[in-house]
Amino acid sequence: MATSVHKETTGHLIRRYIMLFIGASIAAVALELFLVPNNIIDGGVIGVSLLVNNLTGINFGILVLIINIPFLIAGLKRIGKDFLFSSLFSIIVLSVMEGFLHRFTLITDEPLLATVFGGLILGAGVGIVIRNAGALDGTEILGILVTKKLPFSVGEFVMFINVFIFAWAGFVLGWEQAMLSILTYYIASKTIDAVGQGILNETKAAIIVSKDSDDIADEIGNALHRGVTIFYGKNNHKETDTEVLYVVITRLEVAKLKAIVHDIDPTAFTTIMDAQEVHGGRFKTSGH
Repeated sequence: MATSVHKETTGHLIRRYIMLFIGASIAAVALELFLVPNNIIDGGVIGVSLLVNNLTGINFGILVLIINIPFLIAGLKRIGKDFLFSSLFSIIVLSVMEGFLHRFTLITDEPLLATVFGGLILGAGVGIVIRNAGALDGTEILGILVTKKLPFSVGEFVMFINVFIFAWAGFVLGWEQAMLSILTYYIASKTIDAVGQGILNETKAAIIVSKDSDDIADEIGNALHRGVTIFYGKNNHKETDTEVLYVVITRLEVAKLKAIVHDIDPTAFTTIMDAQEVHGGRFKTSGH
């Protein structure tokens, strides 16, 4: 029995690789113009590469590529060829851009500024790569493979590895640099979450319970141009079914939605929550 395989369109593929290039280049800027000259590292393969570079003088970009390749090959069956090629492309871009940027002067030699802005820029770059189905660090791939047989999550495994990396940094670079590196890792991780999960393009999901659900759904469609899904639930105090409305909106439309619901039914029960990612349907952030 033949199975259908989804083919990525050429336009989408080109756009994705452009974004991978941009993300890897941004990460290279953070490393070469903020972190590396100030002896501040990140976790994972990048952190190990920076430490080995500090000890041996071997080119950082080459180290990132060499150390990542075994992880990518080992995880080929689990992560798939598309992810492998996207990651390999991103890592090569990072390596090449790092060599290109090496000729430029660092932006700041103030350790705290380098830590904060380096972490933010690095996290933004890595987040863009992740959002476009790539990776710059093979330790998470290793974590996916290893944790199948261990009672740990991927995040716990990666954190466990990074504890040793930052301890190593303490002996090699000094404990102040190790502490700054941990701060960089924390800032970069939060920024990766923000960019990779789409929090910067924030959407909201609203659940509305009202006796006037049909009128509210119609007005949401007319005023906000949003589709509304209707569920049927049961109130524990009543025998009749209750209509529950579900709609996804942008952050800027929250006030308008509240006004619509209040004008039609001031007693309606409304819950609005974060929706980190929205896929499919006709949802657009423009509202049209």
